[in-house]
Amino acid sequence: MNCWLSVSLNEECVVYCVPISFCARDLGPSMDLEGMAKISILLVGLWLLVNWSGLLDAKYMKYKNPKLSIDTRVEDLVKRMTLEEKIGQMLQVERKYVPADLLKKYFIGSVLSEGGSIPAPQASAETWIDMVNEFQKGALSTRLGIPMFYGIDAVHGHNTIHNATIFPHNIGLGATRDPELVKRIGAATALEVRATGIQYVYSPCIAVCRDPRWGRCYESYSEDPELVQAMTEIIPGLQGDIPNDSPKGVPFIAGKEKVIGCAKHYVGDGGTTNGIDEHNTVIDRDGLMKIHMPGYFSSISKGVATIMASYSSWNGVKMHAHHDLITGYLKNTLHFKGFVISDFEGIDRITSPPRANITYSIEAGVSAGIDMFMVPKHYTEFIDVLTMLVKNKHIPMSRIDDAVRRILWVKFMMGIFENPFADYSLAKYLGIQEHRNLAREAVRKSMVLLKNGESADKPLLPLPKKAPKILVAGSHADNLGYQCGGWTIEWQGVSGNNLLKGTTILAAVKDTVDPETTVVYKENPDVEFVKSNEFSYAIVVVGEHPYAEMHGDSMNLTIPEPGPEIITNVCGAIKCVVIIISGRPVVIEPYVGSIDALVAAWLPGSEGQGVADVLFGDYGFTGKLPRTWFKTVDQLPMNAGDPHYDPLFPFGFGLSTKPSKALFSS
Repeated sequence: MNCWLSVSLNEECVVYCVPISFCARDLGPSMDLEGMAKISILLVGLWLLVNWSGLLDAKYMKYKNPKLSIDTRVEDLVKRMTLEEKIGQMLQVERKYVPADLLKKYFIGSVLSEGGSIPAPQASAETWIDMVNEFQKGALSTRLGIPMFYGIDAVHGHNTIHNATIFPHNIGLGATRDPELVKRIGAATALEVRATGIQYVYSPCIAVCRDPRWGRCYESYSEDPELVQAMTEIIPGLQGDIPNDSPKGVPFIAGKEKVIGCAKHYVGDGGTTNGIDEHNTVIDRDGLMKIHMPGYFSSISKGVATIMASYSSWNGVKMHAHHDLITGYLKNTLHFKGFVISDFEGIDRITSPPRANITYSIEAGVSAGIDMFMVPKHYTEFIDVLTMLVKNKHIPMSRIDDAVRRILWVKFMMGIFENPFADYSLAKYLGIQEHRNLAREAVRKSMVLLKNGESADKPLLPLPKKAPKILVAGSHADNLGYQCGGWTIEWQGVSGNNLLKGTTILAAVKDTVDPETTVVYKENPDVEFVKSNEFSYAIVVVGEHPYAEMHGDSMNLTIPEPGPEIITNVCGAIKCVVIIISGRPVVIEPYVGSIDALVAAWLPGSEGQGVADVLFGDYGFTGKLPRTWFKTVDQLPMNAGDPHYDPLFPFGFGLSTKPSKALFSS
């Protein structure tokens, strides 16, 4: 044998030998049977050579084989990745700052919409899908074709999206005491999110708000850790029911109608001093474990795929830099196998002022155990700095590999390698009537009746549907934006009815009363108007204006004007029920004496008909306070079980009514 053919594929040397003397000698016209046999052998050999690449692909590109275990696929892919590709997977970038071609250039692992970030005004589900799929094309065009996922804040329904169903905020859901309802809301939210092509939601918030002065208190189900734990049932709604034989801490996502969930904000975000957003939670380890950690125990046991670090600190140490709690406790003790994600620009805020030393912040965040980083704008800086830190051995490659393995594990689990593109057939589920009916059910179950008449034998509620003339007043009676609160369309929420699809409380009242009942709406009536119109009764709807995060921090918790004036003018003149639209308890004690009936409606969302359902007795009031209602802010913080506990209405309080007539379903 004096020649051979060889080929090197996938770092394996494959040699196939063909003797030249044989080739030249046996191609003549008088070829005998032996020669023909040799040519046949030659052709078979050449066929094997040509097809060997495909055979090697099947054998060695294991990560592309869905029949193999996720662990096998992850390990195979990680071995193939360069440092640049690994760091790219650790990034989540804002859609405004990363055209699809840059996903390919920088191997970006994920894209997000910050609050209010949309592809077009009032964009349709199909427009969202088009955008997400364009990003996906960019990700798939990379050398290894690793798909990206898209993240968004869907914290009370798919709240950024035009025409989506807006559910009550978490504080209202806590008032329902109904984990099964919350699970159904999770499933409906997941379906509406998938209807727009998005795969990842930053939900649920499992903060235990211990001070209502905190601007995110409405994102917390309760001051009570056990109630918060119960409400983690939203996770199997979002992600699917975890199999009985699933190992502890392993993420689970059940298919194309489910999403990646995110328990947040780890840990202690609801316990900061004076409720100041992103500040310091001062509590011993035992208190942290008893109050703020239980929600994470339940979330992990239900297969939550991701956990978001908190902007806040624990006893002076920033959570984004807390190795002991992220790596030591969450990953090593609780055996959480999903990935930990930073909050929006979370590493920037490790220092004060933010971005004072970005190299330190990146090293601290990665070393603490954060796996994916929301770096909306400065992602090339992150890539350069982290590359330098690894090459200079300040951060070991094992830490990078741990982060990438966790991210890839979730991607393989959710099936995005096999089905990377969004399904247009799901677009029809955005804002469907079934989901609006569910939201309406949640609204009526979340209403908490705090007062009903001067005595139990003389209740005002349920209100009569048939009356000559009734008054509806207040800044929040005909305002869907106020009704929904923050994190609705925009980060800070909106005002008015033009940007949302739903039913205001005023519209719900008009739809519920007898056709012969005259409904008069006046936002801020004076006393003379109220007295001179011979109203049978009045419904007053007032409360807080929308806010989110630190913009909602409040040291006084008063109802904004003209709310108190409206209460005084109306309730001082005629029988009235006051409905408070707020993200937390507010100062109400000075007015309680003049109010005949008082309802805490929280931030009910788009389906105001649920408020009318209980006001007029089609359903009874069943909601219970998910947090203590204080008398004055000087008492705060004050939670059930505290030695100085002296509330206006205690935790768990809520009067009940019975439906005024039997209900019949068709």
